[in-house]
Amino acid sequence: MIWLFWISVSVIAYCYFGYPAWLWLRRRWRRLPVKRAAFCPPISVVMVVRNEGATLRHKLQNLFALNYATPPQIVVVSDGSQDDTNQILAEFQQEFGVRAIILPQPAGKASALNEAIKVATGDIVVFTDARQKLESGAVQLLMENFSDPAVGCASCELLLRDPDAGEYCQGVGVYWRSEKASREMESSSGSVVGATGAFYAARRNLLVPVPSETILDDVYIPMHVVRQGSRVVFDSRAHAWDVANQGTGREFSRKVRTLTGNYQLVQLAPWLLSGRNPIRFEFVSHKLFRLLVPFALASALAACVFLHASLYRIALVLQLAFYVLALFSMLQHGRGILARAADAAFTFLLLNVAALVAFGKFVSGRKPVWTR
Repeated sequence: MIWLFWISVSVIAYCYFGYPAWLWLRRRWRRLPVKRAAFCPPISVVMVVRNEGATLRHKLQNLFALNYATPPQIVVVSDGSQDDTNQILAEFQQEFGVRAIILPQPAGKASALNEAIKVATGDIVVFTDARQKLESGAVQLLMENFSDPAVGCASCELLLRDPDAGEYCQGVGVYWRSEKASREMESSSGSVVGATGAFYAARRNLLVPVPSETILDDVYIPMHVVRQGSRVVFDSRAHAWDVANQGTGREFSRKVRTLTGNYQLVQLAPWLLSGRNPIRFEFVSHKLFRLLVPFALASALAACVFLHASLYRIALVLQLAFYVLALFSMLQHGRGILARAADAAFTFLLLNVAALVAFGKFVSGRKPVWTR
């Protein structure tokens, strides 16, 4: 039981502290700055939507308001929408030249993306989703990364809440900020493992067809860019804004889908675990180790139950206190230090429960539904 406890603790510590510490050290001794400069290539903005009538009009208006030198080609694929999405697209196609592709039956986001990429004409393809709002200069800032010929893909910084209210700093916001810190360190000394699906861009000549069942196209596409010898970078200047609190149920479902996608990536692209992946170490550390954390947490707790030395008794009490703190988050609405700590603990617990559910879905072969 002693070895089980220490292996479990090591997995958790490496995931949340060891790997970020290694990235920090690597950035100190091997910084690889992006050679940014003013750059305005022809671009295509592609988006896949399903039943997004409530947000689509605002998103298209947001895209037309972007501060970019030349009007971008805008390609929107409606994947079997049954609300007024198709009517809105017809309106914008007629009045503003949006390229609308209507799929009468749902084909899945990956297949719809392939349809959009086929008709994209820009040198750079910008991927975005319907819900998030892009800042007016975000696309221009993201394009500056492509003045560096070594860069094949660039990802934005996703901020949670509203542009006027500032970034959300509790719960999911805390998790997302730590995630962004890792991405920034990966980018500044190499390549990021994946991109932010809400808003990222890639050179069109580096894009590959995405298998129809793919869940994480925003990891599959960037990893193929890396495989072809180009960098994937993170640009904290290019901002997209999203709703901070979408509800526990929706956030949980989204995270289950994402983590199931991590399992699926290895199945779809086994080369990710081979020497053909230039960032294999980063991929395993960033994506796969996190799938082990819920099992490590359970093992550490179980080991402490059977170990009677004082050290393990203390460790047991600390673990139980942490879980009680997480549950406390559901019972109060305060704004003090304890409330913020409880919210962060609850988010941590929620994410790891989602990882267990994702493992069950992957093993059972149940695919997560297409989410907006």
